[in-house]
Amino acid sequence: MSAIKKSTSKATKSPAPATKTAKSSAKKTAAAARAPVATPAEVTPAVVTKLVAAVAAAPKPVSASPVTTTITAVIDVGFGNALYLRGEGPGLSWDKGVLMTCIAPNAWQIALADSTRPYTFKFLVNDFTWSVGPDLTAEPGSDITVTPEF
Repeated sequence: MSAIKKSTSKATKSPAPATKTAKSSAKKTAAAARAPVATPAEVTPAVVTKLVAAVAAAPKPVSASPVTTTITAVIDVGFGNALYLRGEGPGLSWDKGVLMTCIAPNAWQIALADSTRPYTFKFLVNDFTWSVGPDLTAEPGSDITVTPEF
């Protein structure tokens, strides 16, 4: 009879490398530098108070919605004539007028958008004849009605 021998040797795998690569070590170091972790002993009421004060003092975000300023002029400029607006602010110039929309026989209107500072303006008939009096001012987002004189 022949004897069958069993092999008792086991195949061994080599262990994982004992050292980390420089790349993965650098990633973990950078992440640790960005997000420091405080231990419970470091979190005191004084630290919490300072953090709350810093958050409260942070600038508040500004609304991104456009602010429309509406200017209405109540005046009959006569058939065939038009009312223009010149001034200072987004969309306005002192050199060339912006045509206003006739909304009634004796009313003209314009909507000006996206300004953080007041508009300064004057009315002109046919972009030629200036209204009398001082320059007028409209705050951003306001809806004003003016009766200009010529």
